Amino acid sequence: MSRPPIDRQREHQANERTFLAWLRTSIALISFGFAIARFGLFLRQLGLVITRQASPTNPLFNSQNLGLGMVIFGIALIALAAWRYSQVFWQIERGDYQPSRTTVFVMTGIVIVLGILSIPLLLVRDREIIAPASPSKSLQSNR
Repeated sequence: MSRPPIDRQREHQANERTFLAWLRTSIALISFGFAIARFGLFLRQLGLVITRQASPTNPLFNSQNLGLGMVIFGIALIALAAWRYSQVFWQIERGDYQPSRTTVFVMTGIVIVLGILSIPLLLVRDREIIAPASPSKSLQSNR
């Protein structure tokens, strides 16, 4: 027995809305990753200008790597969303749609890990006090 065309239309529209939600999430991750990477660079440059010393950074765990990871994850999420949209499209057409909770759990886990990785960057920044060189030291160095 064939389903009414209106039911299939609603299912396809729901599939498209889901795809667009994944797409918005991807764009948000890419934007947030870009912002994290650039803001970390800005803070380092600001610290260099104010203190005239390069602030120490971890070569592996820093804001640029975290931001890059988020951008890469956002790009991968776009590809996964397109693949999932196509998969669901054909399942709707065949009438054998099977929801996939695995994708939701994997994406949730990755976003949680990226969020947890950003916490130390925030805490380390709060402990680094950027203060200008004291006037007495700068006067002594000019003499």
